[in-house]
Amino acid sequence: MACKVTEFGAVREVWAGFSLGHETCCSLRNRVDSTKTQRFVIGCQQENAAFPYPDTGVILTFQLSLLFLVVVELITNIFFGKRELDVSAGGRKRIMMMIRRWRRSGDFLRSACKSLTSLRQKHNSMSPSVSGFVNRYESKGKTFESNAWNDHNRELDHHSCVGGNLWMMQQYKSFGSSSSSASKLQRNPLFSSLEPRDVSFFNEILGGEKYVVQDEERLETANTDWMHKYKGSSKLMLLPKTTEEVSQILKYCDSRSLAVVPQGGNTGLVGGSVPVFDEVIINVGLMNKVLSFDEVSGVLVCEAGCILENLATFLDPKGFVMPLDLGAKGSCHIGGNVSTNAGGLRLIRYGSLHGTVLGLEAVTANGNVLDMLGTLRKDNTGYDLKHLFIGSEGSLGIVTKVSILTQPKMSSVNLAFIACKDFLSCQKLLVEAKRNLGEILSAFEFLDNNSMDLVLNHLDGVRNPVSSSENFYILIETTGSGETYDREKLEAFLLKSLEQGLVSDGVIAQDINQASSFWRIREGITEALQKAGAFYKYDLSLPVEEIYNIVNDLRGRLGDLANVMGYGHLGDGNLHLNISASEYNDKLLGLIEPYVYEWTSKHRGSISAEHGLGVMKANEIFYSKSPETVALMVSIKKLLDPKGILNPYKVLPHSFFSP
Repeated sequence: MACKVTEFGAVREVWAGFSLGHETCCSLRNRVDSTKTQRFVIGCQQENAAFPYPDTGVILTFQLSLLFLVVVELITNIFFGKRELDVSAGGRKRIMMMIRRWRRSGDFLRSACKSLTSLRQKHNSMSPSVSGFVNRYESKGKTFESNAWNDHNRELDHHSCVGGNLWMMQQYKSFGSSSSSASKLQRNPLFSSLEPRDVSFFNEILGGEKYVVQDEERLETANTDWMHKYKGSSKLMLLPKTTEEVSQILKYCDSRSLAVVPQGGNTGLVGGSVPVFDEVIINVGLMNKVLSFDEVSGVLVCEAGCILENLATFLDPKGFVMPLDLGAKGSCHIGGNVSTNAGGLRLIRYGSLHGTVLGLEAVTANGNVLDMLGTLRKDNTGYDLKHLFIGSEGSLGIVTKVSILTQPKMSSVNLAFIACKDFLSCQKLLVEAKRNLGEILSAFEFLDNNSMDLVLNHLDGVRNPVSSSENFYILIETTGSGETYDREKLEAFLLKSLEQGLVSDGVIAQDINQASSFWRIREGITEALQKAGAFYKYDLSLPVEEIYNIVNDLRGRLGDLANVMGYGHLGDGNLHLNISASEYNDKLLGLIEPYVYEWTSKHRGSISAEHGLGVMKANEIFYSKSPETVALMVSIKKLLDPKGILNPYKVLPHSFFSP
């Protein structure tokens, strides 16, 4: 018999692959005692799994046996009695008593399951986690305590039980490990499948097949993420040109329960911008107009499909710059940047998008257009709802327009490439840079020697700007209004750092070409990783003093199995941890995960600094957020998207939305 196993760390919920009625189904799925401590490990589903509690099968058999006895007694009354059903008051009463007796067996079943759970916990007889996360009851995993959490789970499970056909053929995809022990993600059977009538409707509202893409080659690209790690199977991509068209699309999809995935430049690294199964792709690339620009305030209003580099080009002759700069600026869209709260190279100077985005327009799942496109620096009237959509990865609504505060373009830009002997020197250099270059400091990036070697070996035309090879390299950028003053200030700072032993070598770019070659090293690491073979990427936020400790620890853990390297935005505590190997394999991944997440959580870090959670880390959110916080996130999701059609399987744990 097939059964579904959903893991919550120390407690595995088990329910049989057949319906025993709505009440019994829900009680089985919610048998966890809310007063007990839980360890949450989300989203493991396994076919043909053995019952971790063999006694449960006995109890299920018991209830079915009672049902069988009820049926037999009814048949006996008919065929061996008066050959007709006794419909007298006494006969009806007797039948109702038999039915109530059968129903009461459900209470027995629930009670027995709770008892079994308690018994298993006391004896530490948990089955090994199929994701490799919990090996024993008292082993790995982050522990959370919450009583309200169970009540919220019950509400969700109650909803998913209604009308559920447990015999329905299910579709699965595996994420994380590629082995048979991988966690499997199930397609939500409540979602509809695309039909010809749907395509006809979209053709009608969008103006023809030009904007309703069914071409297999174009869909192949749209279904695959930038790293070729995640691939969906969507059969349709829509190209709306206006907010009104996005609204009509979502209103229709919500009425039909058609799942959708918003897409921009598709440069994400966690599988957030591609379908998981057959979701309809809504690409906003044609919504690429600059709507207005105020040269006094520096406020730019544009559509979500504008490419970041194009916006920078638009602003340059006007004497302004975007407050955001990314390696993917030639492809990424501003709507996607906002939806993922992208960080980038100059966050240390201009702050995050939560500060620079003044307003936005978004379309919710039911087609409602939320006009929050303010251009004011100050607006303290009620809840600032735009922040719900910044970083929500398209799971609450599709951002269609953005109002963003740009910055004046400074006349003096200087860039230094520096070598340091150890990471402690890098930390001290950061402190001194903030103190001595404060008002002109605009970027403080670092990379280790492994990252440098990777770039030198796999990218053409790249060379090390400094003469000596060191363990760490730093890029310091200053941006100001006095060319001579700024340069002299940077040179004095580097000389002082050299005298203090913080810097072993360094060079300042003499022109824009040399500056571009410096940035090419830092921004080319991901490209070099692709050329080197298989790689695993982790985007972590940690206290600066802890950033490189995880790199050293992971090197010791993996040994010769892989090349571990670290680089990132040291100025704001963001580490890009990368593991390069000749090929993907389960043994290596098993050593990396969940170790990286556990280490990060232990040191009070975040498992996603700027890349988002997507499908890759949706189930790992508890390493950075409390159960109560996640429960509130789920409530907001259910409020704005009751059917869950917007970018499903992303951001929040899959177990919340499993049928």
